[in-house]
Formats: sequence, structure tokens, C-alpha cells
Amino acid sequence: MRRLLPLLLLTPAIAFADEPKQADPVPKGTTFSFDFNKSKVFPGTTRRVTVFVPAQYDGKTPACVYVNQDGLPGYVGPTFEKLIAAKEMPVTIAIGVTPGVVPAANKDALPRFNRSYEYDGLGDAYARMLLDELLPEVETKTASGDRKIVLSKKGADRAIGGASSGAICAFTVAWERPDAFTRVFSTIGTYVGLRGGDIYPTLIRKFEPKPIRVFLQDGSKDLNIYGGDWWMANQTMQRALVFGGYEVKHEWNEGGHDGGLAAKPFPEATKWLWKGWPEAPKAGEGSSQLKEILIPGEGWKLVGDSYKFTEGPATNAKGEVFYNDVGAAKTYKVVDGKPVEWLADSKRGDGQRFGPDGKLYANAAGVNKILAWDAEGKATEFAAGFKGNDLVVLNTGAIYDTDPFETPNNSKIYYVSPKGEKKVVDTGLKFANGITVSPDQTLLYVADSRTHWVYSYSIQPDGTLTNKQKYYHLYVHDRDDDSGADGLRVDRDGRLWVATKAGLQVCDQAGRVNCIIPTPNGKVSNLTFGGENMDVIYATCGEKVYSRKVKVKGANAFEKPFKPATPRL
Repeated sequence: MRRLLPLLLLTPAIAFADEPKQADPVPKGTTFSFDFNKSKVFPGTTRRVTVFVPAQYDGKTPACVYVNQDGLPGYVGPTFEKLIAAKEMPVTIAIGVTPGVVPAANKDALPRFNRSYEYDGLGDAYARMLLDELLPEVETKTASGDRKIVLSKKGADRAIGGASSGAICAFTVAWERPDAFTRVFSTIGTYVGLRGGDIYPTLIRKFEPKPIRVFLQDGSKDLNIYGGDWWMANQTMQRALVFGGYEVKHEWNEGGHDGGLAAKPFPEATKWLWKGWPEAPKAGEGSSQLKEILIPGEGWKLVGDSYKFTEGPATNAKGEVFYNDVGAAKTYKVVDGKPVEWLADSKRGDGQRFGPDGKLYANAAGVNKILAWDAEGKATEFAAGFKGNDLVVLNTGAIYDTDPFETPNNSKIYYVSPKGEKKVVDTGLKFANGITVSPDQTLLYVADSRTHWVYSYSIQPDGTLTNKQKYYHLYVHDRDDDSGADGLRVDRDGRLWVATKAGLQVCDQAGRVNCIIPTPNGKVSNLTFGGENMDVIYATCGEKVYSRKVKVKGANAFEKPFKPATPRL
């Protein structure tokens, strides 16, 4: 730990005895520093920022960017000078940033040291601080010779690195914002259980791969303490990245927890990280489970935009898709890939599904009824007396509906017979939300938004429910208190698709999350399978709606039940 003390004390550049001597003179860059204390993301903090500007920077062309946590090590400037002169990397401005400190209230008090909070913690807070606050502040400064600093905003033009906790911080920034940072230099990375970083190898295997390139360095004598084993954790990270198809290189040695060990591999790692520039790194293909679902090169497409809040995507037997703008009380139909207003007044329609009779059954919050809309957009009352949230219509014409509003933290699940007669069949979920049935229509699935669970029930002939179980275990973002699980759908292979704060979580029949597929804007409330072959996902994502063609086909509850294949246990 002592060898990291210079980093912890936030000292400027460190010199390393084993740094290679430059045989030929190269243009020398300039360095300046300033204090930054304007953060709203980390209020009250102050930090030192050191900026290296290469001699080749003209002050006009947006420069590539390298951000290093714990300040700017002494090997960065000389390495950049040599590689830029040899045209082995682009003209890049390096920015060293120390962790935030909240100054002590008085001489008898300690400051608050934010290093572990900012660096070891997961989530996008540190990335937001860099992108929204600190990098714009750097651009207000002027390099020597009155050259204005202009930094590129392209992810392909930005790299980030660090040592120990600074390394996991660098990885987290790229993981959360691959649109903004695509190249990661990590040395003696703290991918252990200090603040949840030990989950990264699992997430790398489950998430749809991101377009980032990673270099890892560690030694067999690294730390092995209460938080975990650094040496094993870095190797587990490398294996996970290879599994996910990422571009990853590493250097293993017999060193300990020593930030100085980064100096030796840094030049070659930097050349490799920038190879192929200005092209961005390529994303991997991911796990076999992702390959079974996703089509290479087939991404999300925008269907509609500028809504108040979208919900209730539903598909009829033709594969036509309808969805609600709940705030505007309108229903839209997707025609030739574009939204067309179908109902000018949906009565604040929310969750909805088509029934076997071809009618669209919707929870109409404005009138506290389930309304059945025919093909001409005319409504009849099917059931009344509760607000309702989301629903599913079975092949029999019966409905299951969630109602989390009447009794907070004690949601009700209703069964509504084909004749419109309703009864409560379960209570107790904190916020019962999305709901669907298994392809054979013997199991009911209900999302509890305020937990990380999707419940499974056995459906009885009279509509009652038995064998209640917290069955599907969902991933929860570190920044969130719950999964936000909302809309549910099943595909014809029996997978359960769950709309969550982390994206679409795809679960096998055994209750395990196999894949996590984020949406373009980071939001999703619900989904449905649509299109002629039921192989296009439509996702309602706040003010936007997206679609994406996939390899699998959705199972519709209004269809005849069928038995899917047995899961691989």
C-alpha cells in the first residue's frame, strides 16, 4: 500500500527510474495545473487538474483526450511526446484529475476524502462530472502561446486510465458512457468488493457488448485483503472480456500493488489502444445466449419521439403494434414503421393487450375501467371499479390485472373472468407492475417494481393462484434501490423479457438473467413482440419508442397455449 501513497496524497507527476531514455529529440509539450471546485455532481469537493498539451496541438483542431485518475503520472507526457512525433498515436491532450476532497470544517476536523466514493463506486456519477463539468472547464483554459484548448467530443477520440481504484474508475466511465470514452488503460485495477466492483466480470458476460477496448496490467503479488484478491480479480476481468468478444490485452508479472509498474507497458499499451484511429473500437458478439437472440449489425431504430410518457405496447394477430402516450391520453398504431394516431382520447390508457376476440383491452386510468376497443376504435366497458396498471389477456378471454395504487406497498392482483367478473387473487407485492403468462399459460409472472424480483404463480382452473414464489432474480444498478421491473413478455422458447432500469433483462425459464440489453436512451417501461413474424421488439422508452429486429419470436397470450422446450438447468 505504501507505494500508492503518492497517489493518495495527490502529488503531481511521479518519475520512474526505468522509464526509457529518448534517443532522438522530440517536440516537448507544456503542462499547467488548476484547481476545480465547481462540481454539482460531487458538491463541496475540490480537486487538482493537470493538463499536458503536446507541441503539435494547433489550438484549432479538436484534440483527442486522455484522462488519468489520481493526477498525471510522470511517464504520460514523455510517452505522448514520443508517440505523437512518431505518428503512432493522434495528437492528444492528457488531463490528470485527483479525487475530490471536501475541506475540513475547522483545524480540528478531517476533510472528507472522496477517493473511494468516486473511484470504487459504480454508476455514471463520475462520468457525468467529467463530461458535464470538468472537461468543459479545461476548455476555458489557454495553453502556452495563447492556443485555445478544444477537446473532441467523439468517443472514438477519448481514452481514460488509472491505477488501483483509479483503474476501476476509468473502466466504469467507459462502461457507463461508451459513447464518450472507448479506450481504457487499467493497472492494478480494484475490481473487488469494496463498493460492488466485483460484479463487473458477471455484467461483462451478460450485457450486450459495448464498443470499448481495454488494456489490463497486474502482478501476482498484488493485494489479497478483506475486499478481495486483486490478482485473481484482474484475471477474472480479462477472461470475462475475452468471453464477451472485447478487444483486450494484458500484461501479467510478479509485481505487487505498485502504480509505478504501469510505466513499462504504458507506451505499447497506448499504441495498441489507439490502433486503427480514427475508427472506434468494435463491440464483441457477446455470449452464446446473446447470439441466440440478437442479429449482428441490427440495432435499435427510432419509431416515435417527443411523447409525454409511453406505455402499453400491444400486438394483434397480424403483428400490428399499438402503444399509449399516457400523459397525452392518446393511442398510436405503427404503420410502415411510423406512428399514426389511432385514438385521440384513450381515457388515459396505460397497460393493454389484445384478446382472442381481436379487441384491445386497456386499463383506462381516467375512468377506472378496463375498456375493450374494437378495430374501429369504439370502446365498451369490460370491467370496472379499479384503476389497474398492466394486464394480460389469456386465450380463454380471462384477464389478470395488477393494481398497486389502491393499497400502497400491498398491491392487488385481480382475476377478471371472460364475463367481466373480478376477484382479488393475490396481495402483498410492494408495487405489482408488468404481468404475463408462460407460453403454456399455466404460470403467471408478475414484476414487483420496487424489488429485484419477478414472482411466479401456478394458475388454477378457477383463476386462483398458488405456489407463489420470488422466482426471477433481476440485476439492479448500483445507483438504484430497485430494479424498476415493469413490462413483461415471453418468447416462443420460454424466455421471460423484463423491462427494467438497466434495460431489457432476458431470463431463462429457471429464473436466471442470461442477457441484459440496454436501450438507446437508457429508459424502458414496456415491450412487445410485433411484425409479421413476431420477431421485432417494440420498446416504450419514456418520450421515445424504439424497435429492433431479433432472431427469436414472441409468444402471444391470446394464441393457443403451447409447451416450450425444457430449459437447460
